[in-house]
Amino acid sequence: MKEKITQVIEKYKSQCDYFEVRIENFDEQKIMVSGQEVESINNKIELGGNVRALVNGGWSFISFNNLDNLEEYVENAIAQAKLVGKSQSMLAKVEPVIDEVSVDLKMDPRSISLDEKIKLFKHYTQIIHDFHPEIKLGRVMYFDKASDLIFANSEGTYIKQHKVDIGSNIYCISARGNDTQTQFVGVGSNNDYSVMQELDERIKGVCKVAVEILDAPKIKGGKYEVIINQDLAGVFIHEAFGHLSEGDNVYENERLREILKMGEVFGSPNLNVYDSGIEGNNRGDLVYDDEGIKTERTYLIKSGKLVGRLHSRETAGKMSERPTGNARAINYKFEPIPRMRVTCIQGGTSTFDDMLKDIELGVYAVGAIGGETTHEMFTFSAMHAFMIRDGKISELIRDVNLSGNVFDTLKNIIAIGNDFDYCNFGGGCGKAGQWPLPTTEGSPHIKIKDVIIGGEADE
Repeated sequence: MKEKITQVIEKYKSQCDYFEVRIENFDEQKIMVSGQEVESINNKIELGGNVRALVNGGWSFISFNNLDNLEEYVENAIAQAKLVGKSQSMLAKVEPVIDEVSVDLKMDPRSISLDEKIKLFKHYTQIIHDFHPEIKLGRVMYFDKASDLIFANSEGTYIKQHKVDIGSNIYCISARGNDTQTQFVGVGSNNDYSVMQELDERIKGVCKVAVEILDAPKIKGGKYEVIINQDLAGVFIHEAFGHLSEGDNVYENERLREILKMGEVFGSPNLNVYDSGIEGNNRGDLVYDDEGIKTERTYLIKSGKLVGRLHSRETAGKMSERPTGNARAINYKFEPIPRMRVTCIQGGTSTFDDMLKDIELGVYAVGAIGGETTHEMFTFSAMHAFMIRDGKISELIRDVNLSGNVFDTLKNIIAIGNDFDYCNFGGGCGKAGQWPLPTTEGSPHIKIKDVIIGGEADE
């Protein structure tokens, strides 16, 4: 394969400003268990590739499953790029790379039989079913994917990578009459199936909340001082700020370019936010992105000031910045675009007790079950929450929706915990029709003042 690709590159590289070839061979398994029934099993083995060419600022993209006609695809891609190119090609310059990357697998999901997986998942749904009569359903949604990828471009880069992605969400659904509540446990890894094992106590914990929340009161709407846990803080920084930091979103939006100027203050000197591909065993960690750029830890906010954003080679070139290893595609059928990897609020120095002690009336919000962002405005629904009264965790509450302006909220962070943790779930990030892309979030507990929480109005 390498000889064939390099021969094609040598033949056509002088006919365009740039072109690249990506080949992917993947093996994917998806399992859904509801109650004690196996709802679905899907196994997929797929081989395909794509060619992307750049001429005079115009891109073309062709994906295919027949690797025998590679020369034809390259010719067509270059011809199409010539038709649309009307300006200057602007790619940030990088040095070519030749490398081969393997995975340090701790427990390969492919070494676990289908029967073993199903037995484990039925065990978890049985725990959920047996916990309480008001729990109506336990469901496990699981997947694993192993990919072999080749990336080569007209500048001399040739990289082979092996990747593994594992994820699962385990749902506990309780109901009383028309009132239905959902709690879940999410796990994921890029090298270790064992994250799926020994989850009994975590599952029992969400079952307990799923039952108790049926009796929980709704919160009174208003402004509160709020502590949010690692999961919710991670989702907040990913959805509300991470997407705003993606280079194409900034370059294509004049208003965002005006707001997101380097050096602007977005928080206290204790606030540090970064996106990284090198953290370790998380979904979203990777050695090279889908443009062959080595990943790194890219700070977005440092000591409260905006210092970076997430780039492909093109967005970096257009904005006179440097590529950050954030060009990603969910598979060979899609073009790489600027995407997050592992997006984090860096740990601080406050203990959880320190955060609590001076709150007379506030909210402790845990987990996220949904939300949306529109530019800098956000709304998130906590999985569940507790009132804080006189510096102590008090009663469980429900239907807690947090909303606001992300830039105001970042400035209103008044304490950052010393209990950083990663939040690996079984879903993924969506953008431009590409879903689900493996990503992870990380954060400690954070304390925020003046958070708007929707709920029942005062009578």
